[in-house]
Amino acid sequence: MYSFFSQISSFLSEPFFSIVEDLKGIPVLFAFTLGIVGALAPCQFVTNISAITLFGNRSLQRSIVWKDVFWFIVGKILAFSLFGILFWLLGRGVQETLTLFFPWLQKLIGPLLLLVGLYLIGFIPFKVSINLIKDFDKTKSESFFGDFFLGFSFSLAFCPTMFVLFFITLMPVSITSSSGFLLPPIFALGTAIPLIISMYLIWELGEISRIKKKGRKVGVIVQRGAGAILILLGAIHMLMFWY
Repeated sequence: MYSFFSQISSFLSEPFFSIVEDLKGIPVLFAFTLGIVGALAPCQFVTNISAITLFGNRSLQRSIVWKDVFWFIVGKILAFSLFGILFWLLGRGVQETLTLFFPWLQKLIGPLLLLVGLYLIGFIPFKVSINLIKDFDKTKSESFFGDFFLGFSFSLAFCPTMFVLFFITLMPVSITSSSGFLLPPIFALGTAIPLIISMYLIWELGEISRIKKKGRKVGVIVQRGAGAILILLGAIHMLMFWY
């Protein structure tokens, strides 16, 4: 399963690699483009589809969720910034330390997707669902923590491709560049580009408002469909990194 997604990743990211090589002299653009390549890595590819499904579901049922997307991206930025800080403080030796934790962190993403998916389809009763899961698909709450935590946790989904892109390719440039402290956050922003583009397309296709007018029944169908997709993605993720 992992090799299958690796082939898809290689096919989609190939056009960007030549661009990345040409941008090494412009660190900010280099980091941003490298982040786009990172978004197509097998681990991030699945989590980006999951985020698009989750936020797309909210948009179809209510209004475009730019605020939620914003906090999701802030979570990603904080995660990669912390990795960058650790690299600067501890040096290259941090790579060996973090490789001990990444496999375990990676394995948590699949069950998390399954849990959110089960909640969306109604398998987990509302009264017994934990507050964090309720916050992922909130209807009235203004809390940002669920989206922030989701962005942060999804960024922990490091696979070999993502590890090479961030620690082996980006961080050496970050250390030698005068704007090095900006590169990890910019890299994180690049990894969120598929989500931003997808939300923009949904926003542009204003016809989704017509779906909302058809009543609650359609909203329930859309939510359960999104839940089923997240369950499928969670299962795929577990097949990729548990076996």
